Parts: sequence; C-alpha cells; structure tokens
Amino acid sequence: MNSQLIRIYAFAYRNYIFAVRNFFTFVEMLFWPVIGILSIGLMSGFLSLNGNMKSFLLTGAIMAGVFQTSQLDVAYGFLYDVWSKSVKQTFIAPVKNIDYILGSWIIGTVRGIITFFMLAGLAVVFFKFTLPGTAALWFCLAGVYLTAMISGMITIFFIFMFGQRIDIIAWMMSAIMMLLCGIYYPVTYLSAGISKMAQFIPLTYFLEYFRTGYGFPLNFTHPLIKGFGLSVIYIGIMLWMIEMAFLNAKRSGMLVRLSE
Repeated sequence: MNSQLIRIYAFAYRNYIFAVRNFFTFVEMLFWPVIGILSIGLMSGFLSLNGNMKSFLLTGAIMAGVFQTSQLDVAYGFLYDVWSKSVKQTFIAPVKNIDYILGSWIIGTVRGIITFFMLAGLAVVFFKFTLPGTAALWFCLAGVYLTAMISGMITIFFIFMFGQRIDIIAWMMSAIMMLLCGIYYPVTYLSAGISKMAQFIPLTYFLEYFRTGYGFPLNFTHPLIKGFGLSVIYIGIMLWMIEMAFLNAKRSGMLVRLSE
C-alpha cells in the first residue's frame, strides 16, 4: 500500500478512536444538531409556514448540523495534538500536513453522513419533511463536506500562525459561513456588499442547488460548477498556506510552544 495512504489511514483511525472514546464528542455530534432541527421545525409550525418555506428552513438546519459536525473534525485532527501538547512529537514522524487533514476529513465526512440521516429522519417523522431528488442531495452533501474541509483548514492555518489562544476560531468559522451563505434565507436578502462576499463561498452555491428541489429559483447560474470550482481552488490555496505557516512555525518556535 502507498505510504501516504497508510499515513492518512493512521490519522483517520486515530480520529475514530478519539470519537468513540470521547463522550463529549459523541454528545456534540448528536445534541446540538438535534436541538437545531427541533427548534427550527417547531418555529416553522408556530409561524404556520407552507410546505416549501418549511422545507427551506429545515434544509438550512440540516445542512448547518452536517457542516458544523464535519468541519470540527478537520479542525480537531490538529487540535487534539495541541490540547495534548504533542504537536512536535507528531511532526517528528515523517508525516505531512495533508495526511492528518485528509485523515480527519474522512472521519468528519462519516460523522457528517450519520448526522445528515439522523436530522433528516427527525425532520421527516416530526415535521413531514421530504428530501429532493437523489442527484441534488448527494451533489449538495459532497459540496458541504468539501466546504467543511476548507473551514477546518482555515482553523489550522490560524493556529499555526497565532497559537492555541485562537482555537475559538474552530467554532466561529461555521457560524460565520452560515451567516454569509444564507442558511435560513436567500443571500439576495443580505446587503449588496455581504451578498457579494457570499458569492465567493462554495457553500452558497450548494445550498442554492439543493433548494431547487423544492421549487425555489436559482439566484446564480451554474451553481455546481461554481461551487466545486471554488472548492478545488480554495483547497489548493489552503494547503499551500498551511505549509507556509508550518514552516514559519518551525522557524519562529511556535511549533514548540504549541507543545508546552
């Protein structure tokens, strides 16, 4: 087996062990997304929203839960080493940044799939939610997982640059992206400047495409091409930026300080 695949598998297995042994991680995967879907569903019922408008909000709640779960796993892949003060020990081994990023992302994707089916099941049972066509569903989910990788990589970059004190960004990134991308409203509702910013975030286009399955018109043309295109570009840029930040952390001593 290719040595890089073995390293990626090793980090994926490590994250799996952390996930199954950490009660807090298990609760985090289940509790907050469930609270979110129940809150939005009950609010939709209280406001007597029709089928499509209720689906619009429930779609946002489901994708928000999936995105947050997946992106936290990517960030945690690095933060586990920071919190256990073992960053320098990890990089003594012949590993690369892409190894733990992909390993963590694989587990994050698995957890995201579990979260999706759990939230969609609750929405179907309690709020008569219906899923769109299979193609729209899986294309959108693939895009959400790629965006989650980008969000987690941004967290890793900032920690390399500024140290552990900025680890709060792991939770901030998902909230900021959801605010900009129109989780509960179309981005055209935002001010012109913020709406323009949303067009540079892949998640915006994947949500747009997903909601066409409920009869909502597209605000942007070719959403899948734009969404996947931006994702590939950002992943390439973030890999380069993380590598530069890692080399800078070695020179400045940040890598040692993250292990103290």
